[in-house]
Amino acid sequence: MSESKVIFSKKLKTLLNEKNISQVELSKILGVSESTVGKWLLQKSMPRITIIEKLASYFQVDKTYFFNDNELINGDLPKFTAKDERDIKKKLDEAIASLNDKEALMFDGEPVEMDDETRELLKSSLENSIRIAKTLAKKKYTPKKYRKDTENNKD
Repeated sequence: MSESKVIFSKKLKTLLNEKNISQVELSKILGVSESTVGKWLLQKSMPRITIIEKLASYFQVDKTYFFNDNELINGDLPKFTAKDERDIKKKLDEAIASLNDKEALMFDGEPVEMDDETRELLKSSLENSIRIAKTLAKKKYTPKKYRKDTENNKD
């Protein structure tokens, strides 16, 4: 299961709860079936960008809201150093540069043209993925003697 589906589902559930809107009501607002909304909430699929734009407009949030999960990054997990931030920026820049090639992003063998909004969503999603991977690697590979005291006391 992809991280983006998990994050999207979590964010959508939060918005539905905050606004007290049911799955049925949301499906009518968006013009999609109830089962489609159910698949999003169950992390089985993701909506198209046009639907994400409708969601963002309806809930008055930025489109990138559905792809950033600061709680995963800011919880009890290790914090990033300045070097980590530089590494993340470097990896993100490399990934974006490789996507700027006309042949880099293809669907059914055809090159895909990206508008600025889609590029920003993709960049946000890539950055989130890189941050999560870096955070999990730091947690997994940092020797116990270098971890915070609270982490050492858990064992």
